[in-house]
Amino acid sequence: MPRIVYVNGRYLPEHQATISIFDRGFLFADAVYEVSAVLNNRLIENRNHLRRLHRSLDELAMDSPLTDPEIVAVQEELIRRNELREGVVYLQISRGAADRDFVFPTGAQPTMVAFTQVKPLLSSPQAEEGISVITTPDIRWGRPDIKTVGLLASSMAKMQALQAGADDALLVDSEGYITEGSACNAYIVTTDNTIVTRHLSQAILPGITRSSILELAREAGLSIEERPFSVSEALAAREAFVTGSAAFVLPVVKIDNRQLNRGRPGPLTTRLRKLYTERALREAGERD
Repeated sequence: MPRIVYVNGRYLPEHQATISIFDRGFLFADAVYEVSAVLNNRLIENRNHLRRLHRSLDELAMDSPLTDPEIVAVQEELIRRNELREGVVYLQISRGAADRDFVFPTGAQPTMVAFTQVKPLLSSPQAEEGISVITTPDIRWGRPDIKTVGLLASSMAKMQALQAGADDALLVDSEGYITEGSACNAYIVTTDNTIVTRHLSQAILPGITRSSILELAREAGLSIEERPFSVSEALAAREAFVTGSAAFVLPVVKIDNRQLNRGRPGPLTTRLRKLYTERALREAGERD
C-alpha cells in the first residue's frame, strides 16, 4: 500500500501529492515544521511540539491554517491510515503560494503538508554503540531558534561528517563554542559528572527532548549547567550525548577522532536514555 500523506485538507497517496511551484516554502524556505515521535501508534510530547510550532509561526508573522485540535486530528489520521506503530509524523506549514516577491504577500493561504516515517526509536545500533561526530563551523542563519525548513547548512554539515567517516557534526560558533548538532541539541558530562548544555538563546533550537531531559536530570538529582562549552572542553569530557525527537538520547563516543569513555556509551548517558524512554513509553500507554 502506498503511504498516505496530507496536503491542504486532502489525504492522498504520496505519488499524487503536489503543491504549487509558487509556494513560498519552496521558493524562500518561508515555512516552519515540527517532527513528533510516535510509539505504540501514539504521539509523544506532541503538545509541546505544537507550542513550539506556534512560537515559530509567531516569530515569522505566519498564520496556521488549522487549529491545534484539527492538527492533532490530521496527525492521528495519518498514523491510523499508515498503521504507524513506531516512527515520526512530519508537519510543515508555509506562508502559501504567491507570485515570487521578497515581500510577504497579503491574502495568501498557508500551505500545510504532513506525512509519516517509520523509524526505530526504542532501539538502534547508534543508541547501543554510540555515534562519532566531527566539529565544523556553524554557518547557519542567525535565528536557528525558529524551526524553519531552511536546513541547507545543517545538511552540508551532516554530509561533511559522513564524508569524514563520522555520523554527525557538532556546530561551532565564531568564538569556538559548540552550539548544537546538525539536527539535535548537544551535551557533555564533565569529570565531576556535571551535565553541560548550551543555554537557550537565538543561537540554538529550544529542543522538546532537551527540555524533558533536563527535567528528568533535575528530578534525579543530577548537576546541570546551562552555558556555552568549547571544543576543547568537549574533547576532555567524560561523556557526551545528543538529543532529538527521533533520536531520544544518543551517546557520543568519539569527537574529532578522539574517543570518550573508551569509545563506549557512558553510564550517565545510558541512565538518561533509560529515563526518557520510560517516560515516552508511559505516555504511549505501554509498560516496559
